[in-house]
Amino acid sequence: MNQKIHSNIVIPASGVNGLPLIIIHGFLGMSDNWKTLANQYAEQGFQVHALDMRNHGKSFHSNDWGYAYMVEDVVSYCQEQQLEKIAVIGHSMGGKIAMLLATTYPDLVEKLIVADIGPKYYAPHHQIILQALNAVDFSVKPSRAEVEQIVSGYISDFGTRQFLLKNLYWVEPGQLGFRFNLKLFTDNPSVIGEALPFENHFNKATLFLRGDKSDYILDADFETIYHHFPEADIQTITNAGHWLHAENPVEFFEQSIRFLKN
Repeated sequence: MNQKIHSNIVIPASGVNGLPLIIIHGFLGMSDNWKTLANQYAEQGFQVHALDMRNHGKSFHSNDWGYAYMVEDVVSYCQEQQLEKIAVIGHSMGGKIAMLLATTYPDLVEKLIVADIGPKYYAPHHQIILQALNAVDFSVKPSRAEVEQIVSGYISDFGTRQFLLKNLYWVEPGQLGFRFNLKLFTDNPSVIGEALPFENHFNKATLFLRGDKSDYILDADFETIYHHFPEADIQTITNAGHWLHAENPVEFFEQSIRFLKN
């Protein structure tokens, strides 16, 4: 079955000749989370392709779930769009996809930016979020306000709630639902944390960005990063946690555009 992932393409004013920049969102996210930054990269001459991964956003749902599948989705997308050399930005789950993509298809990827995730294994840690989302019973046709009230009983952080509730949409008049494949994620909690295979390497320019308030990339992880990415530059974004591109978008853009244009 030839299923295609959805994308939002932002073409720079100068046309389609800029280096293609693929943006890959994190777990439970979607390409819309990157709309503002995508336009900023396009203003700098990049042809931006913000993707919705399978089981996320407006892309298809499939029980074939894992990083190898998502990498092949990106490769198929590049082939369809006739993109032969790309730069990639991936956040969290998207960073894992981007790392596997670059180490598997190094001729395709020219530059790699990984946002607040490392190549190591991460134990399942989204249990509270999944509990909150599963607590919503859409069969009783709750309103948006009622969905938010249910979720807020589990998640006190406003920003996290808003991030998750961006996935609410009208399945039909009067019937809300989540865009992501919640049942699949709930049944397979360990997939997201899988490590990059030990033998995978990428010897081109790579930028790792971490939030100074985040614990996803620790100083102790640097050795593992350099094992896989010997040309890596590891930088810290100030006043930012795991959603560093949303919490400090100015510094995130400055660091990333400097790297992309160097």
